[in-house]
Amino acid sequence: MASILIADDEARISGFIDKGLRAAGFATRVAPTGPEALNLALSGEFDLLVLDVNLPGMDGFRVLEELRGSGSSMPVIMLTARVELEDTVAGLEGGADDYLGKPFRFDELVARIRLRMRRDEAAAPTQLSHRDLVLDIRTRRAHVGGTAVELSAREFALAEELVRHAGQVLSREQLLSRVWGFDFDPGSNVVDVYIGYLRQKLGPGRIETMRGVGYRLT
Repeated sequence: MASILIADDEARISGFIDKGLRAAGFATRVAPTGPEALNLALSGEFDLLVLDVNLPGMDGFRVLEELRGSGSSMPVIMLTARVELEDTVAGLEGGADDYLGKPFRFDELVARIRLRMRRDEAAAPTQLSHRDLVLDIRTRRAHVGGTAVELSAREFALAEELVRHAGQVLSREQLLSRVWGFDFDPGSNVVDVYIGYLRQKLGPGRIETMRGVGYRLT
């Protein structure tokens, strides 16, 4: 499930986008200020940013500048009522992938998001690896030391998240939202159960438990 970050301080607009994107099958989160949007965008939790220009604390152009300056290639669609040519040029030259003026048709926004996600996926590597663990994203197959390991769809998705963020501590809530979806019961121990499955199949000493925090691939 792709995760979309919505940076907009107008509750009516952000609520409308949030509800619509969830109905379209995306996981979402709203950031009402520039600093919060930047911090969340840099967290690695999201696949795309819908970014309004007029944000309190830090405007959208500055958020974009800081995001690109950090080396992030996260797709960004700028969404704003300011549709003057110079603003459009500034956004695109600053690293935005697309620019949509308000008011807008919601189906157009969804179409642009899906197009950008497809392009991003097409450019992504087809294999992920960490030490002797190799995941083939296209075939959904895993190998450890050259030996095939059978993983269920959910086990593979969990392993993929860990490999993509190797060395980074991922909380149970983060793994629940990315692998099972934001609507999954946060009190469930399903993450712990599946971590156990992966340890059995991938071998010991690979997934570290950070007590009270979460897990990381060492």
